Amino acid sequence: MGHDAFAHHGLGSAALVIISALHARQHQTVSELVGTSSVSRASTYRSLRRLADHGLVQHTGETWALAPRALEGFGIRLPNAANGHTAALAQGWDTVAEQHGTTGLAARRKAQHEAQRTAYREALDQLAEHRSSAVVIVHDGCQVLVPTPRADEIPSAWHTPGGHVLDPATGHASLDWRIATDGRLILITPADQRSYDELAAAHAEALHEWESAA
Repeated sequence: MGHDAFAHHGLGSAALVIISALHARQHQTVSELVGTSSVSRASTYRSLRRLADHGLVQHTGETWALAPRALEGFGIRLPNAANGHTAALAQGWDTVAEQHGTTGLAARRKAQHEAQRTAYREALDQLAEHRSSAVVIVHDGCQVLVPTPRADEIPSAWHTPGGHVLDPATGHASLDWRIATDGRLILITPADQRSYDELAAAHAEALHEWESAA
């Protein structure tokens, strides 16, 4: 499949599957090939016609078979071939690729994918530069990744009952700071201590001001 002869604008991937099916069992009808290759009937006819143009397959009655050296990419002149041959006999897969203009396509595709992977790795490296470095420790013979604490995370020793934060400078709980349920540090201000009725009244007042300005 990686050969340029079976590229999209060459023989196509369906032709390779047809060759594989005939290699497994020679002398198959089109209906049988549709079943053994799992290729649609239209694609089977189209692929057989391309392969026959290169002398890679031959048919006797309603059955098709590979040419003696088809697996090597060498075709033969069929005794019952039509006069209007659209392609020259295959003289190896490289020649077939040259005739279809697909030579070097796999190498270009490989180079393109490698360039894309390189660009992707560089983008990941650039993102990693903006992340905090993690610490790797060895525990029971296994490496354990310990991420650097975030700026809004505090040590567990600073936690006090009730969700307050212990001020390490004074040794007392800070009334303005609380610990959220996810362990993050949050700041509690007097404005956050309003009751539901006070919040509802403030919302109604703000809405009235908005409608008056409109």
